[in-house]
Amino acid sequence: MGFCLPGYKTLRRGKYVLLLFVSLSVLAWIATFSGEIVKSAQIFSASPQTLVQADSLRDQLNTETAAPNQIETPTPKAECPKESPLLQGAVKLSFESSLTLKDVESKNKGVTDGEYEPSDCTASQSVAVLIPHRSRERHLLYLLNHLHPFLQRQQLHYAIYVIQQAGDATFNRAKLLNVGYLEALKDYSWECFVFHDVDLVPENDHNLYVCDNQPKHLVVGRNATGYKLRYKGYFGGVTAMTKDQFLQVNGFSNTYWGWGGEDDDLRIRVELQKMKIVRPPADVARYTMVFHKRDSGNEINKDRMRLLGQTPLVWKKDGLNSCTYKTMLLERQPLYVNVTVDIGKP
Repeated sequence: MGFCLPGYKTLRRGKYVLLLFVSLSVLAWIATFSGEIVKSAQIFSASPQTLVQADSLRDQLNTETAAPNQIETPTPKAECPKESPLLQGAVKLSFESSLTLKDVESKNKGVTDGEYEPSDCTASQSVAVLIPHRSRERHLLYLLNHLHPFLQRQQLHYAIYVIQQAGDATFNRAKLLNVGYLEALKDYSWECFVFHDVDLVPENDHNLYVCDNQPKHLVVGRNATGYKLRYKGYFGGVTAMTKDQFLQVNGFSNTYWGWGGEDDDLRIRVELQKMKIVRPPADVARYTMVFHKRDSGNEINKDRMRLLGQTPLVWKKDGLNSCTYKTMLLERQPLYVNVTVDIGKP
């Protein structure tokens, strides 16, 4: 028995040592495993921030990449100055017999279908220039030659409408201008209308073709009258009225066939609406009248004084609201819009 005891004790010690070694190994493995869990937990807890950073970086890269391909919004144009820097003042007019329509077109490349708009600023007003016409091609050519650069120097958005009376009936300037107003508004909501005789050419571009808060008379003087106003109440030749002012007076009368009376009728309509006629300074509102003989079919209207006496009674029903006509041709030429109409007979 005593022989066996020492060996037994040795065996027991070996078991304890082995058990201790295994325990230590297990503890070491647990510690290692726990560290990996902690690391994983740390990585997991940081991942939302990492994703946010990645999203921000991606958005930044997308923005930088897309920017060159985006279409930039045009910068709005500034308003044109109240007084155009292009104005020249009084200029010497010339009327060359060799002038052609192609010559005028070549000098006005910025005009398309009779319309022009400044490229570097926004015009203060949009203006429709209405010219009643029949058998005055040479006068029209001279007027277009001077009027286009004149209006461009004023930095206006404008269009020129030439209203031609078809047939050989007595000429009716007033009704043609009513037609021009109605037809022009089909193209654009023009703010201002300038009613312009074909034989009057402006001399000074400080005579602005814009409308005022009152009806405006632009012809204070012409060469044919020594540059003096024809008479105190004169409201003919070239006048400017806003769209609303002209509508308020119901436009021109349609009943003035032949020369004279229709401009005085318009003045009476203006006065009946308690509006006041304004004029530019006399040294600015100067025109050259291109000489011509009285046209056949535009003889003096001998009935004009009787018609003027009826204006206060009939203006509400004789004008824009009773203007009937038939459009024969509407043609957009380079320098103007040609509107040829049948307006009937007296």
